[in-house]
Amino acid sequence: MPPGPKPPGFTPQEAGPDAPRDTGSDPSADRPVPGARTPSDVPPKPASAPAGPTSATPAGPTGTGPRRPASPAPLSAAPLTPPGAGSPVPSGAVTPVPLAEALPSTTGGFRTPPTLVEPEDPAGGGEREAVLSVVEPPPPAAHVGSGPPTYHSEPTALPSAEPDELGDLVADTVLDGARYGTSTLRAVSVRGDSARYRGEPRRDALLTARFGTGEGALVLVAMATGARATSGAHRAAAEACRWIGQAVGRSHERLADDIRAARRGELKSGLHRLTDRSLGKLRASAAEQGVDPEEYTAGLRCLLLPADPQCRTRVFFGVGAGGLFRLRDGEWQDIEPRVAATTGEAVVGFGSPPHETPEGDRLTMDLGITTPPSPYEPAPRPPHASFRFRASVARPGDTLLLCTGGLAEPLRGEPELSDYLTTRWSAGEPPGLATFLADASVRVKGYADDRTAAAVWEA
Repeated sequence: MPPGPKPPGFTPQEAGPDAPRDTGSDPSADRPVPGARTPSDVPPKPASAPAGPTSATPAGPTGTGPRRPASPAPLSAAPLTPPGAGSPVPSGAVTPVPLAEALPSTTGGFRTPPTLVEPEDPAGGGEREAVLSVVEPPPPAAHVGSGPPTYHSEPTALPSAEPDELGDLVADTVLDGARYGTSTLRAVSVRGDSARYRGEPRRDALLTARFGTGEGALVLVAMATGARATSGAHRAAAEACRWIGQAVGRSHERLADDIRAARRGELKSGLHRLTDRSLGKLRASAAEQGVDPEEYTAGLRCLLLPADPQCRTRVFFGVGAGGLFRLRDGEWQDIEPRVAATTGEAVVGFGSPPHETPEGDRLTMDLGITTPPSPYEPAPRPPHASFRFRASVARPGDTLLLCTGGLAEPLRGEPELSDYLTTRWSAGEPPGLATFLADASVRVKGYADDRTAAAVWEA
């Protein structure tokens, strides 16, 4: 086959011993020889060729096209120039990179990542690919609501202390936490802004205890609130927690079995009995101290958590004001048990007297005149707080919150507080102790009582 046209600037080499032979159409001439060195491994010979650059047409398919030069030119013989820039590329140089992929010398050999182009809407009104976005919880807030509270945000005055009664001192803040089974517990008790300003002790008490070992263990969280405007309110609250803790600890094995077996009736009656005994001891302690039992009392709220990971039953019981809430699917649910009360007009057979006696005598009409109290009879005591009980089964992702009135009232009265805690506690992972303390201490104007809360996150 006759050779093709010679490109401009081509200079034929003289025939010599090192000149390549014209292989013609012999296909075996371009086959690699075993043990031979490739052209890139052969060092270039000092040539007496002209100093100008030489070019060669790239080889075509095997056995066709122009002949190859005797030895490749060194890589530094000519600068790397993209095609079309004006000067040809030596035949021994590396295959030129297209201009769009050429690397500047300042990149150090790393290619700059291409710019990501936002995909356009697909034709035909098809759906675009869904993009997963992660919602970060908002930063901690000092207060929510209409404005900052009047009191200072940090403790101001310490409670008064007696040299012989240092055991009665109560810390400003108590923080605790644990993880058992599928639940993570965070508990905190904080002195209110009003007590911090006036130098009064914290009336709320908190007790967290574990009874037993292994999967048969039972975790108790007890919180109590002493009576307002009484000198021994903090002592009464602490005693109430201690009495109920001792009672539950002595019966923890039976209680744990009843919880796992879902014996709701036995649980309610047994816990009611233990609560009455504990408050009865509190009244007896008031009598020993010569204090009115109505002043030396406390509201008591408790939570039982089994350590068995197969049991997700959470049991609440107690007396007194407070709140029991559940955060499920991003919404707060007020699940505080309601005390049954008889309301409405009297009906026959339920609290109303009959119209006549069994002998047929008609009864006189009751004119509703109030009978004055007798000076010889003591005044009737106010009714005691009703016992509350609730056993609920938790779901993965739930957050159960038990708290005293200091946190329950602003949660019910200030929507911004519930919205804030929803965004803070819906991230998935339970907060740490310091984070939980900051969340539970978010202040609301008009609410300055002590706060005690225990939250349980379900894995």
